Amino acid sequence: MKQSEFTNLVMPFKDKLFRLAKRLLVSTEEAEDATQEVLLKLWSKNNKMDNYNNVEAFAMTMTKNFCLDRLKSKQASNLKLVHSNYGDDNNSLQKKIEAKDSVNWVEKIMDELPEQQKMVLQLRDVEQYTFEEIEKLLDMKPTAIRVALSRARKTVREKLTQKHNYGIK
Repeated sequence: MKQSEFTNLVMPFKDKLFRLAKRLLVSTEEAEDATQEVLLKLWSKNNKMDNYNNVEAFAMTMTKNFCLDRLKSKQASNLKLVHSNYGDDNNSLQKKIEAKDSVNWVEKIMDELPEQQKMVLQLRDVEQYTFEEIEKLLDMKPTAIRVALSRARKTVREKLTQKHNYGIK
């Protein structure tokens, strides 16, 4: 496979790889490094890409595994918490602050979820993957995916409601 073919095949979903890495590793710098490592590994497998039915699913699985390995390694203790920026020029400053606060709360709540729920919620609600794609990526049964997603959403909803009703703890 030529470089241009590889670029056309992989580059459309490189942002998804980064967002998944960011969700798992939290740090933007670590997520960028992880994405770069996965892209390099994909490039090294470039000649074998024709053997894979879904290159995007393969790349997402590689990213997930790389990030989980990274978290398990000693390097996990060096990860820095860096929150992403959220902005929308059409809102007033107050609404921007409230929206950013809500996004930060959802990110914090998602970070506290069990790993499986976090992955399913990220892939389904953030990355917009279908249940079939998630089933292949995470090697889970459809029922388990739906249960994990339901529990994750319920936890996020309850904790956000609790925060809004009772104030910041």
